[in-house]
Amino acid sequence: MTKPGNQTETTSRRRAQDRIIAPVAGTLRKAGVLSVLSGLIWPLQAGVLAWAVAGWVLGDMGRTAPAAAVFVVGGLVRAALDHRAGFYLFDAADQTIARERATLIGREGRARAPVTSAEVAALLVQKLPLLQPWITRYYVAMVRVAVLPVVLLAITFWFSWAAGLVLLVAGPLIPVFMALVGMAAEDASRKQMVEIGAMNAMLMDRLSAMLDIRLLGATGRATRDFATRAEGLRLRTMAVLRVAFLSSTVLELFSAIGVAMVAVLVGFTLLGEITFGSWGGSLGLAEGLFLLLIAPEFFQPFRDLATAWHDRAAGLSVVAELDALDAADRVPFLGLAERCAPLDGPLTVNLSGAVAALPGARLALPDLSLKPGEAVALTGPSGAGKSTALLAIAGLVPLAEGQIQVCGTPLDHGTADAWRARVALIPQAPHFPDQTLRDWLGAGVVDPWPALRLAKADGFVARLPDGLDMRLGETGGGVSGGEARRLMIARAVLSGRELILADEPTADLDPDTAARVTDALLGLKRAGHSLIVATHDPALAGAMDRIIEIPS
Repeated sequence: MTKPGNQTETTSRRRAQDRIIAPVAGTLRKAGVLSVLSGLIWPLQAGVLAWAVAGWVLGDMGRTAPAAAVFVVGGLVRAALDHRAGFYLFDAADQTIARERATLIGREGRARAPVTSAEVAALLVQKLPLLQPWITRYYVAMVRVAVLPVVLLAITFWFSWAAGLVLLVAGPLIPVFMALVGMAAEDASRKQMVEIGAMNAMLMDRLSAMLDIRLLGATGRATRDFATRAEGLRLRTMAVLRVAFLSSTVLELFSAIGVAMVAVLVGFTLLGEITFGSWGGSLGLAEGLFLLLIAPEFFQPFRDLATAWHDRAAGLSVVAELDALDAADRVPFLGLAERCAPLDGPLTVNLSGAVAALPGARLALPDLSLKPGEAVALTGPSGAGKSTALLAIAGLVPLAEGQIQVCGTPLDHGTADAWRARVALIPQAPHFPDQTLRDWLGAGVVDPWPALRLAKADGFVARLPDGLDMRLGETGGGVSGGEARRLMIARAVLSGRELILADEPTADLDPDTAARVTDALLGLKRAGHSLIVATHDPALAGAMDRIIEIPS
């Protein structure tokens, strides 16, 4: 009776096969056929080589030229077949990785799973490429194992039933031990994948908090934590390598024993010490050399499969993570994230009985009404829902109950893109892509300096080494936190969006810098923009027209 755990594992492997191998099965079949044809050429090459060497012993050097011609032509054909098979294999791998990467990026961009961006990045950059060895080696290795050893065994039996029995006994033992070791390899690979993701998450967390770590004098502890995590990854990696070396040792042991026994049999037969084992007569030099040449090739497909078995184990671990991410509880944002014309009508916002649908939870949002040109502050303790309310107003978090009306129209899947064409979101943590400040601001042919002056950002931008041609780091390296937020305000001005949603724009800033950011936001209000800010800052909240307190 099959155990439930085994049933689950079998189902998981079948899903992995359907997900990774099935979409490129046609391409893999072509590669498998070409690889098998390449392997079938070797018996011909081995035959002419043995025939030529036997001729040399008899003093017949005339066999050299035709044997060399056949050997070289066979080698060229094998190289061409292997090259074409490799093209198909790597094309299939590239298609698969590109498909999975595009699916992952597209989905995570629309509906984040409850995992860190570092873990997603590790999956995209470090783990998905591990599918390539599985695709390029395992399938072809399985096809070669199914065909080539059988053909070579039949050829060996044709010349010597004793040599055939040696190969027949030694060959099947390899897959048996390989399967036993493979189970341990798959478990070790899965643990290694988990450790890689955890280490990336820890690294990103420590890098983002590096300034605080240094200010608190906790660099020593952070270094020790990182060293501990790195040591854990080293141990997981060594566990995988130990299993790999173990399986290689078992494989080489049986391969060496099998080839050695064939060599002993052939040698003693040629010396006349063994008179049995062949059909109707003793082996000649040519036949003996031929058997010695094809015996290692009988084991080569098993060697290839043993290597690919570990690649398969790593690939299955990656697919298990992909499946887990697929099944993660997530809530997609509204709309298609496409550019479209702004929503018509006067800019108004009304929240009534709204409850945000979060992954695995629901969060009640405050009732809110905003008129054109008005500035509203959302205050309350951390976790009360201030940031979530901003995201819901932007259509980035859907509702489980209640409704949000914007410009007199319900905010839903059909209106979200048009509504976002009138909204600019200033997040708490700025992010700058790898482009010039001018391009990031979206200035184009428009003069950005009026917007920079309105945001109180013109002074420090003018002092940057390259001015508007400066490329900032991802988190705003080259400018302070307050300067980065004022740059985001300038970008909001240049975007022409009427409603500005600002999430904790003065958080972690000294009083003077916070006052400048507040000043910049008030400049937007005076210019006719509407504002909704989520803040703990009483000075910023007091500068708004109204304050809405969100209870805990």
